[in-house]
Amino acid sequence: MSEQDTAKQRTQILKDLRVVHQSTVTQTQALLKEQGKVEREIIKLIKEESKTVPDIAASLDMPTNRVLWFLTALKKYDQVREDGMDGEYVLYKRTEE
Repeated sequence: MSEQDTAKQRTQILKDLRVVHQSTVTQTQALLKEQGKVEREIIKLIKEESKTVPDIAASLDMPTNRVLWFLTALKKYDQVREDGMDGEYVLYKRTEE
């Protein structure tokens, strides 16, 4: 079997799996879309001014634990950085591009 035939076979397997698991694929795509929207909103909030987790959560009307989860991921991928402290809370700011 040639490499091209193997590639076609793998592509067909993936297409078949997408059909079989359509509801899961649709649900996952919706979750990823929502995640991207929240990440963009957080970055927009902290682009100009550093904010704490509670400040961001209040602005987005979102639980603080969920905001912290997003900030942790954004920090891991160098989208945000810590920018000092405000009392007991860490300030987060958009990483310079």
